[in-house]
Parts: sequence; structure tokens; C-alpha cells
Amino acid sequence: MIKLVSFKNCPFVQRVMGALVMKNVPFEIEYIELNNKPQWFLDISPNGQVPVLITENDTVLFESDAIVEYLDDKYAPIEEVSAEQKALDRAWSYQASKHYMPQCGTMGSKDKETFETRLANLQKFFQKAENKLGDSDFFKGDYISNVDIAWLPLLHRASVIKEGSGFDMLEGFPKVQKWQAALIESGLTYKTVPADFIERLN
Repeated sequence: MIKLVSFKNCPFVQRVMGALVMKNVPFEIEYIELNNKPQWFLDISPNGQVPVLITENDTVLFESDAIVEYLDDKYAPIEEVSAEQKALDRAWSYQASKHYMPQCGTMGSKDKETFETRLANLQKFFQKAENKLGDSDFFKGDYISNVDIAWLPLLHRASVIKEGSGFDMLEGFPKVQKWQAALIESGLTYKTVPADFIERLN
């Protein structure tokens, strides 16, 4: 069985778990502490970061983008797409993963000015998604694709933040809000985070 190594609440790992769950690939997960990384992990992770995926052949894979692409190559893809569409899907997925840490940084801002500046940059990003989305529930239609999985950590965290504080970083983006609601309704959010996710995030 393949093994995933993670910190709890890591958005990059949530994306990988989303791909594993959608493909029905059995896996085990081991959580390590962010501030106390064990030596065995540092020995196998070239960049000292999560996620790390250890294949059934004991090959150690790192970087979430590379891991998700490996899962698509190794296991049945969620959907059959052309080379052009695959490239577009990956581009939109990369856009999402590039904003995982900026979202976390926004909510961890030390002062109002920093928060507002960071939020404005995030909102420009969400506006691009708003412009791209159609009338369907998910990014490409009525089914969950790799793009949806890549955006899952962002939209899930925005939902938890709203529930905990009342602040909605997706206000003004009704299509993105609809997309967020559909992903949460699918149940995928809670299959891809630890049981104490909300408690730890808050």
C-alpha cells in the first residue's frame, strides 16, 4: 500500500488526498510535526517538505504537483482528456496551488494594512476563477475533475474561516461561492483532512 507523509492541515497534502480518494486508491497516512521533523523524514525528503508519497516500490515522490501527475499516470485518470485539455487543467491547478500559502498568509496578517493588501491580491485571483466558471456546479461541468481537487484546499479553508469568524473572502464572487458549496456538499472536503482539522485551523 502506498504511504503519504504529511503535516496536519497542510493544503498541499489535502490536494493529494483528494486525488487518492477520487481514484479510490488505498493508502495510509502518517502525520509528522511541522516544528519537529523526524530524521527519517529529512533523510528521504529532498526539500524537507510535505507531501511525500512512498510508492509500493518504496520510491519516494515529493512536490504535490508531481505526485498528482504521477497518480494520474499510474492509476485510471478521473477523466479522459486531450493533451491540450490536460495542459489547461494543469495550468488552472498550478494557479490554485500557488495561492495556498498566500491564503494562509492573509489570515495570519499582523495588522489591518497587511491583511487588506494580501486580501486584495487574493481577490484578483478569485476574480479570474469567477470569470472562467460557467453555470455548472464544478469547474468543468457536473463532475469533480483534477482542477476541482486542486482548488479544494482554498475553497474549503475559505468556508471554515467564514464559519468561524463570519468573514467571507469569497464575497462578491457568486460563481466561486456556488462552486465552493458544491465541493463541500460532495463530502470530499471531510475525506481529505484529519478529524481535528477545524479545531487546528481556528
